Amino acid sequence: MTQPKSAALSNVGKIRSNNQDSGYAGTRLFVVADGMGGHAGGDVASAIAIRRIRETDKQYTSPGDAEFALQSSLIAANQLLAETVFEHQELTGMGTTVSAMLRVGDSMAIAHIGDSRIYLWREGELSQITADHTFVQRLVDSGRITAEEAAVHPRRSVLMRVLGDVDAAPEIDTAILGTQPGDRWLICSDGLSSYLAEDRIKKALAAGLDCEQTSRRLVKETLDHGAPDNVTVVIVDVDESGDSSAEPPVTVGSAAVPLTFEGETGRKSLRLPTILLHPLKVATTPEDSHFEPESDEYLAELIAEDKRRRRRRRITWLVALVVAIGALVAGLVLTYQWTQDHYYVGEQEGTVVIYKGVQQTLGPIGLSSVVEETDLAVSDLPNYTQQTVEDTINARSLADARSIVERLADASTR
Repeated sequence: MTQPKSAALSNVGKIRSNNQDSGYAGTRLFVVADGMGGHAGGDVASAIAIRRIRETDKQYTSPGDAEFALQSSLIAANQLLAETVFEHQELTGMGTTVSAMLRVGDSMAIAHIGDSRIYLWREGELSQITADHTFVQRLVDSGRITAEEAAVHPRRSVLMRVLGDVDAAPEIDTAILGTQPGDRWLICSDGLSSYLAEDRIKKALAAGLDCEQTSRRLVKETLDHGAPDNVTVVIVDVDESGDSSAEPPVTVGSAAVPLTFEGETGRKSLRLPTILLHPLKVATTPEDSHFEPESDEYLAELIAEDKRRRRRRRITWLVALVVAIGALVAGLVLTYQWTQDHYYVGEQEGTVVIYKGVQQTLGPIGLSSVVEETDLAVSDLPNYTQQTVEDTINARSLADARSIVERLADASTR
């Protein structure tokens, strides 16, 4: 049996009640769309986008033609989303990310908007091909935060570019990249990339499994890590044949469910029959992606907010550090004071003396000192008593220590 050369798989995840992702693996076209807007219609947005974009699954005479066709289809999908919102105001605010590839021979034409991702696994190395159109990625690119900080940033879900009803001419990233036999391409929603580390993704792609098995493994590992969000993957293998098609073409996620329109008081209502915009549990629902158009004012506001957040975080850490140091110093002081309530009898330069404190040291700091010297020579004591004094004799108080010295003096005269 011939192994599949591409595969698509989508899962609702462990928390959401509906799937706002859509995916498609066809003859030459491969695409993932991640809807946003919560139950304002994220599932509807991704479904509409995939249905329009998959019309480009055709043969093209050149990679440039394929790139133009992809870009045009995303613009057309954006217009279709705007028209849908105009007719159905309850869907206002819906939008979707799109990451798409069209294969033409040994080239891949790519179109991308949002924070779904395209990866390339080639000769044991995994490369992220697309750049996230998110606020935190802007901060990373400008050097304001690290990639590790971006992963836990409170604004990590803010998208700066999507298809939707806001921008009539959204900026779409396009490119033409060469591909070669042995390449394995992965398109995924952020439900995968946000919860599965790249080394885990690389390990799955390199495991030698076919496309379907690899897609199932990636989704399973994401579910094993909690997978609060929808997760969708499309995997494409490249060999010498120049054919990476899924036969028959596969549509997954919300785009796999027929959209129906019903009249209602003179206005059409758009719904997905089996995923009816169910309310989610607020306490356990992952944060929906939030879209804000790219504007100097909004970026300046977010950057200023981020500076305030980082300043608050520094102050918090500084206060915690001061409190920790204070607690440490207080502990040391109390410990030292406790040692100074103790006494013992020992020897110094051959004579019996009384020490205040304990025999231990704290680094270079001694925790005892001589408080009383005597004229009693250790050599005058009986042999068994000399060793006892050299090993020190603990006392309950200064008076008790003086009594011990008196008994030692009596023993020396016998």
